[in-house]
Amino acid sequence: MKLLFFVVLAGFLFYIVKKAYNNTKKIVMNKVTINQESMSEDSPKLNILQLSDLHLENISISPDELYKKLKDEPIDLIALTGDFLDRKRTIPKLVPYLKRLNELNTKYGIYAVLGNHDYVLRGQDLQTLVATLKQYNCMVLQNENDVIMIDGHPLNIIGIDDFSTDRSSLEASYKGIQAGTNLVLTHDPTIVLHMKRYHFDYLLSGHFHGGQICYPKAYHLRKMGELARKNIIKGFHKLDGKPFYISEGLGQTGVNIRIGSRPEITLHQLSLAVAHKNVLIAT
Repeated sequence: MKLLFFVVLAGFLFYIVKKAYNNTKKIVMNKVTINQESMSEDSPKLNILQLSDLHLENISISPDELYKKLKDEPIDLIALTGDFLDRKRTIPKLVPYLKRLNELNTKYGIYAVLGNHDYVLRGQDLQTLVATLKQYNCMVLQNENDVIMIDGHPLNIIGIDDFSTDRSSLEASYKGIQAGTNLVLTHDPTIVLHMKRYHFDYLLSGHFHGGQICYPKAYHLRKMGELARKNIIKGFHKLDGKPFYISEGLGQTGVNIRIGSRPEITLHQLSLAVAHKNVLIAT
């Protein structure tokens, strides 16, 4: 009788693990429209592809499969919001993904920030990761910003370095910013709790994987800060009237399974606002 119990239990666990692994292949493509209701029909539109948390040690989509999903989508700019990998030997695996993303021929290129797992790499290994991203036309922003013009409207792309590893500097990230629409790229969305004085029109992030394993909530994320404790771990949100998005990520960390979450590709359409008079909001 005891043997039968263990056989049934083993079979049940095998079923759960297999189903959880198969979930990593059920990639969701979400489309989000921002600011459309407050803009005129003539406002310039920017179509952004966001990919986050590739975690190339545990990813269930090939570069070719990713390209096939995206090749017919209107994409003006690609935003990569960190956690590409955490092992030196995985860096070559990043190259075919970057090659395929370059083949999408986006008008405004590829921008990237780093995440906490990327910073597991040290010294020359970290430099190799950054150099690889740059070699394949990614502008890596580490507490820096860049400006592009879209139909005569300035768009400030602000890359805030990883908050969870104490690398964020809002002052440096916003240094020299002129009036325009502010798009923030960062890995850990918890930084929004510290941005009351710093204006953004939209912020893209990742980090939480939507919990990755939820039972039924992602209780294990509580240690990851105030947002996680409030169960703000995925999707679209607003804070102080400012919108931000938390991607569930494309890969997995730890074990290659998902329960109560799905890998995510996100397409955002951002309507550009009239340039703001101030980039900092007084407290």
